[in-house]
Amino acid sequence: MADYDYDLFVIGAGSGGVRAARLTGLGGKRVAIAEEFRVGGTCVVRGCVPKKFMVMASDFAHQFETAEGYGWTVEASFDWPKFIQAKDVEIARLSGIYAANLGKAGVELIHGRAVLKDAHTVEIVGKDQTITAERILIATGGRPWMPDDLPGIEHAITSEGAFHLPELPKRILIAGGGYIAVEFAGIFAGLGVETTLIYRGPNILRGFDDDVRAHLAGEIEKRGIKVILGSQHTEITKTATGLMNVLENGMEIETDVVMFATGRVPHVVDLGLKTAGVELNEKGAIKVDALSRTTADNIWSIGDVTDRMNLTPVAIREAVAFHETVYKDNPQHFDYEAVATAVFSQPPVGVVGLAESEARHTCAKGVDVYVTRFRPMKYAFTGSDERVLMKLVVDADTDRVVGVHIVGSEAPEMIQLAAIAVKAGLTKAQWDATCAVHPTMAEELVTLKVKQSQETSAS
Repeated sequence: MADYDYDLFVIGAGSGGVRAARLTGLGGKRVAIAEEFRVGGTCVVRGCVPKKFMVMASDFAHQFETAEGYGWTVEASFDWPKFIQAKDVEIARLSGIYAANLGKAGVELIHGRAVLKDAHTVEIVGKDQTITAERILIATGGRPWMPDDLPGIEHAITSEGAFHLPELPKRILIAGGGYIAVEFAGIFAGLGVETTLIYRGPNILRGFDDDVRAHLAGEIEKRGIKVILGSQHTEITKTATGLMNVLENGMEIETDVVMFATGRVPHVVDLGLKTAGVELNEKGAIKVDALSRTTADNIWSIGDVTDRMNLTPVAIREAVAFHETVYKDNPQHFDYEAVATAVFSQPPVGVVGLAESEARHTCAKGVDVYVTRFRPMKYAFTGSDERVLMKLVVDADTDRVVGVHIVGSEAPEMIQLAAIAVKAGLTKAQWDATCAVHPTMAEELVTLKVKQSQETSAS
C-alpha cells in the first residue's frame, strides 16, 4: 500500500466537511481538513446562523406593535453597528468551537486553499505545500450567483455583503424570490427599511406549494414589503442620491442598496477537478453516485457542491453516510424523501413532504386536501389581520399524510415534529386520533376535518 500523509483529506470546513472529518478522526484515522476562509462554512459564517440572528433582531419591531395591544407602552430604538458587532462576536465564537472540535478529534486544520493535483494529491495555494491522502472528500459548498452581464451589477451586493453593511440603509431593493430573498426582505422591512422585493416569476418561493406561495406573498405585503412580480432588472445606475433600478416593466426605483439573492451555484472554480478526473454534471455541480463517489477513484463529494438537496442538515447526514460507507464497511446513502425545511420569512414557513401539485401527479388515486386559514389567538386579541395557513395533503388511497405546509409564527418549530409523522408514514386517521394541545396553533394540525375541493385549492 502506498504511504500517504493522511488517510483522508477534506477540502472545505463547512458543516458537512467538518462532520466527516471529525467522525473519521475519532475513528482513529489520520485526517486533515483545509479551509480557505473561516471554519464553519456558509451556514455558520455567512448563512443560516447570522441570518437567523438578523431575523430575530428585526422581528422585535413586530413584537413591540403587538405588545401595545396587551397594555405595554414600548419606546425603542435600534442600533445597527451595535448589533453587527455582537453578531460578529458570536459567529467568531461558534467558528472557534468548530475548530476546537476538529482538534479534539485529532484532525489537522490547514488554513488555505486546497487544489487537486491528482486523485491522491492536493496543493495548498501560496504555501508551497503538497499533501497526499488515500482518500479525498470535497465539501466546498456554494456561492451566491449574480448576473455579471447586467449593466451596473458592480453596484449591487449579495446576501453575504448584507451581513457587513456599515450602516442600515433607508431604502433597499432585493432581487429574487427564493428563501434568501424573502428572508432578507423581512429582515430589512422589520428594521424599518423601505423594502422592495422584485422577482421575475409569477410568485415567490418557486417549488413550494401554491397555497403557501400565495398566502406568504399576501402576508409579507402586510408587513410593508412592496412586491413586484413578473419583472427584473435591465440596468442599475448610480445617482447623486442612491442607485436607480431600471426594470423591464418600465419602472424606475431609487434605493440606497441593491441586493441580489438570485440563487447559489456550486463552488467548483479553480479546484483542479479536471486534472484529478472529477466530472461535473449538467448543472455545474460535482457528479456523484448514490454513495457520494465522484467519477475519480478515491475522491468523494458531499453537500451543496453536489447540488442534491442544499440544506445544512442534509450535508451533515451525507457526511455520516460517507463515513459509514467508507470507514465502517456499512454502505449507506441519505434518503432525500420527506426532508423538512423552513423559510425564516416573516411570518415563517415550515414544509415537509409533497406540495399538492406534486401529490396529484404521484398519488395514483388522487389526494385529499385539508386547509385552514385563521387569525391566531395572539393576534386576534390585538386586532391584527395576520393569518396562519395550515395544509395537509393526504394520499386518498392509503390515507397517508404526504405533505404538511404551515405559514405562521413558530412554523419551523412545528414542522420539525410534523416531519417525524410524515417520515413514519402515519395516516390522517392517526393524526386525527392524536389529542390536541389547547390553546395552541398546532392543535389545528390534528383537528382538520373538512376536505378542500380541488377547485378551491391554491385560492
